[in-house]
Amino acid sequence: MAPTAYLSKSDYVYDDLKGRILREELPPGSAVNQEHIAEELGVSTTPLREALKRLGTEGLIILSSHRDARVPDLSVAEARSLFEVRLNLDPLAAGLAAERRDGLDIAAMRQATADLMPLSRLPEWGSLLAHREYHRAIYRASHNQVLIGILDGLWDKADRYRLRGLRNRQHPSKHQARVRDEHESIVAAVESGDAVQASRLMYAHVDRSVLREVITTLEGTPLHD
Repeated sequence: MAPTAYLSKSDYVYDDLKGRILREELPPGSAVNQEHIAEELGVSTTPLREALKRLGTEGLIILSSHRDARVPDLSVAEARSLFEVRLNLDPLAAGLAAERRDGLDIAAMRQATADLMPLSRLPEWGSLLAHREYHRAIYRASHNQVLIGILDGLWDKADRYRLRGLRNRQHPSKHQARVRDEHESIVAAVESGDAVQASRLMYAHVDRSVLREVITTLEGTPLHD
C-alpha cells in the first residue's frame, strides 16, 4: 500500500520513479520494467501507467506506442538548450522580481535563502528541494505567470543534468561558499529593488552553474572559446 502521506497510489509511484530516474537508479537509456516495479511497489499497472504518463509530460520518460517506457538519454543538445533558456530567463525573472516584489515575496525569499543547504556530490533530497524553492521564490516574485510556468517546468528535466554534474565535481566544497554568497547577493538586490543588479547577479550565477559544467563534460570541449 502507498504511504498515507500521498493523495493517491499514482502520486506515490510517480515520486518513487522520479527519484530513481534522478538518482540514475534507472539510468539514461534504460527500459522501465513495469511489471517488476509494480510488484516491488505493491501497486497495479494502472497507477504505474498514470505515473509514467505524468513523467512523460515532464520529459523524464519516453512512452512508445507499444506501451514500452524508457528513460531518455542525456544529451549535450538538451543540456545546452536548458542552459541557454535559463541563462536568459532567470535574469529576467530576477529583474522583474526586483521591480514587483511585495512583502510576502521578500519573506518567502528570505526563508528560502535561510533553508538552503550546500549541494554535495550526492545531495540529499532536502538539499535539492531547498535549492529549487529558492529559485521558485524569485520566480514567483516576478508576478509573471507565463515566465513562472516556463522556468518551473524546466526544473525536473534540468535536475537530471544538475545531479550528473554534481557527481562529476571533484571538489564540490570549493564551490559552496561562492554559491551561498551568490544566493544571498541576488536576494539582497531583489529586496532593494535594484533590477539591473539582480539581473546581472542572476546571469553570473547561472553562467557558473553546474549545468554549464555538465555541457563541457558531455561534449568534451569548453563551452566558450
